[in-house]
Amino acid sequence: MGTISPIIVFSHLRWNFVYQRPQHVLSRLAGRRQILFIEEPVESPEAAARWEPRAAAPNVTVMVPQIPVGQFTPGFSNAMMKRMVGKLAISESDNSIAWVYTPAAVELLDSVKYRYLVYDCMDELSAFLHAPRELHDQEQRLLDRADVVFTGGPSLYRAKRDRHPEVHCFPSSVDVDHFRNGVKELPEALDQATIPGPRLGYFGVIDERLDLDLLAKIAEHRPDWQLILVGPVVKIDPKALPQRPNIHYLGGKDYRELPAYIKGWDVCLMPFAMNESTKFISPTKVLEYMAADKPIVSTPIADVVQPYETMVRIGSSPEEFIRCCEEALAPPANDWKIRQAAVQKVLKATSWDLTVDAMEKLMQCGTREQSAFRPVNEPRLVLAGGPEL
Repeated sequence: MGTISPIIVFSHLRWNFVYQRPQHVLSRLAGRRQILFIEEPVESPEAAARWEPRAAAPNVTVMVPQIPVGQFTPGFSNAMMKRMVGKLAISESDNSIAWVYTPAAVELLDSVKYRYLVYDCMDELSAFLHAPRELHDQEQRLLDRADVVFTGGPSLYRAKRDRHPEVHCFPSSVDVDHFRNGVKELPEALDQATIPGPRLGYFGVIDERLDLDLLAKIAEHRPDWQLILVGPVVKIDPKALPQRPNIHYLGGKDYRELPAYIKGWDVCLMPFAMNESTKFISPTKVLEYMAADKPIVSTPIADVVQPYETMVRIGSSPEEFIRCCEEALAPPANDWKIRQAAVQKVLKATSWDLTVDAMEKLMQCGTREQSAFRPVNEPRLVLAGGPEL
């Protein structure tokens, strides 16, 4: 009887931040495997370093390193964290899979035992605001060690395919039922219910990847439109956000709540800036907007234009973007029917379940795992010298 390898994940994104690719992928892998999700360290007032474990989902344990103030440095290069990771052990065998979302985690790989390494490259992190300069070097070291590389979209695939012999493109996917049924069944979110229409909405992280000048120009040109932005503000000064009577910042929301917001939108927006930080992005929200049966307007992001140009209106300038929004609010005859036919074809062939099944097949080939697997409720992950998790 074979066993299914547990997975030790190193992620720069915290599990409870925004529900996106890591949570979608790993929660599905957890149907067959135990997942240990290691986050970046946080400062602790306590004298001794310790792990703070938390059950995040069935078979998913989040581990947050608590580092004393005097020994704390941010990120995965923390010396104390290396020692802590080195004390983690997998019960019964060392057949774990290491799963990495950031090149910075390469600093920890010598501290953990694994037999297969996955680099799930969902973003070009080196292009993000405040990115550490050493990320380029760290990524090359990670690529030298990885057994397989998954990329979050076609642009990233083209950027990485010549740097590793096993690069596979797994674009952002979607849970269609979550959005389609949620929009139909959930009551509209209370904090936007009193905002008049028409409403043009965006959900996601609000950071340097959004075109704030574009938002301001839309609000100024069309004061009768209400712009709804749902999501946390990170890496940028909240004071830099355009403030207009018709721009509404509603803050971060749980993934389960998102359909209740989209329900009240007339148009879904992807007002991304065209800069280095968006050159390789493959926005998950485009398919989520589609699943909610809403018209979409986007700036010309490469991984949106190439596959979805016939389904999404593309505005390359503020004037063109506004014109696309006007068309989306009052589409020409048969326009919606034609676009929806293409949308439904895409959605039928797309799901996180299919994505994860394909990822798992590649891992099974690489690790030569057998089809038999232990029951998912059997504990597998332990802390060395500590209690079972």
